[in-house]
Amino acid sequence: MPQFKLVAMGGTFDIIHVGHMALLKEAFSKSSKVIIGLTSDEFARKRGKKLWHTYQQRLDILKSFVEKNFAGKSYVISPLDNDFGPAVLEQGVEALVVSEETARQGDALNSMRRQRGLAPVQTVVVPMILAGDGARISSTRIRNSEIDTQGNLL
Repeated sequence: MPQFKLVAMGGTFDIIHVGHMALLKEAFSKSSKVIIGLTSDEFARKRGKKLWHTYQQRLDILKSFVEKNFAGKSYVISPLDNDFGPAVLEQGVEALVVSEETARQGDALNSMRRQRGLAPVQTVVVPMILAGDGARISSTRIRNSEIDTQGNLL
């Protein structure tokens, strides 16, 4: 029995790696429905990210990944043009799934929800998945050919 009816999470998902899998696994294990915020190209650029894939490409890849690995699970992917997207406005959201790196986002989200008269959400923190060298796994490191999508050193 899922712990929550609806959870939210977000990411850029430029190159899907084991860190993303850990976040998605946790989200789908905790809830019967997941809102996945997918960073828009414009928001990614504002945050200084260099992307290999456009929003549409990332959306298609993410959908395929979720369908393959979480078949039959209920989810919605929506564009993220800011740090929170639909999690701020969605009354039914009960939890925010984040990495250790973004754990403080839960406090900021709950502050915004209080301002809108919404109940706070629980923050579910997923431990960072580290590469073989003990540093974090990231799309940037994969693009730079330092590691592969599993965190193995290249």
